[in-house]
Amino acid sequence: VAAKSGRPLDKGDVYKILNLRTYIGEVTHKGNVYPGEHEAIVPRELWDKAHAILQVSPRARAAQNRQHAPALLKGLIFGVDGRAMSPTHARKKGRLYRYYVAQRVLKGDTGDDTNLVRRLSAAEIERAVVDQVRALLRQPEIVAGTWLAVRGDAPDLTEREVYDALQRLDPLWHELFPAEQARIVRALVDRVVVGPEGADIRLRVEGLAGLVRDLAPAPTALEAAA
Repeated sequence: VAAKSGRPLDKGDVYKILNLRTYIGEVTHKGNVYPGEHEAIVPRELWDKAHAILQVSPRARAAQNRQHAPALLKGLIFGVDGRAMSPTHARKKGRLYRYYVAQRVLKGDTGDDTNLVRRLSAAEIERAVVDQVRALLRQPEIVAGTWLAVRGDAPDLTEREVYDALQRLDPLWHELFPAEQARIVRALVDRVVVGPEGADIRLRVEGLAGLVRDLAPAPTALEAAA
C-alpha cells in the first residue's frame, strides 16, 4: 500500500489513518469533535476495538508483534550440507523462543558430523544478517554500483539521492512492519550459510535498485511540472 506520493506507508501514516474520525461519521475542528453530515463507513464497535489496542504501550505491542512475525530468514538460511534450516519455536514460562533447526535434526539423522550446526537462535542470526545489510548500504562502492543499476529506470536520479535513499533505511527499519522487513531482506539476501566458524551471508546487490526506487523521495508537483 502506498501513500499519494507513491512511497510505501509507514507506521506513522497508519496511525494517522486510524485516528481519522471521518470514518465514524464525525469531524474534528480546533480540537473539538462534532457529528458530521456524512455516513460512517467504520462501525463504532470496530473503531473502539482498534483504539483499545492503540492504548497498549508501543513496547508491549512490539513484543506481541514479534511473537507473530514471519521468520525473517525462512527459505534463505542453510547448513554447510546445503540443506535448509527450518524455523521453529518453544515457549518457556510464557516466553517465546525462536530457532532455526537443521533438517537432519528434525529427522533424527545428525550422526557425528561436527560441521553441522544443529540449532541457533533466530533472534541472533537475524540481527547479524540485518546488521550486515545495513553495513552494506554505507559502502561507497555499493552506492555507486546501485546508482548505475537504477539509472535505466530513473535517469534523473543523482548519486547523492541514491546515497540518501539507502541511508534512509537505517532509521526507518524499526518503523517497518515485520512483513515489510521480510520483503526487504528477501530482496537483498541471497543465502545465509551457517557452519561451525560462523555465518556466510551472501547478498543480492541487484536488489538494491528496487529498494532505492521505494525509498527515494517522489518528485513534488512543482518539480514534475518543471
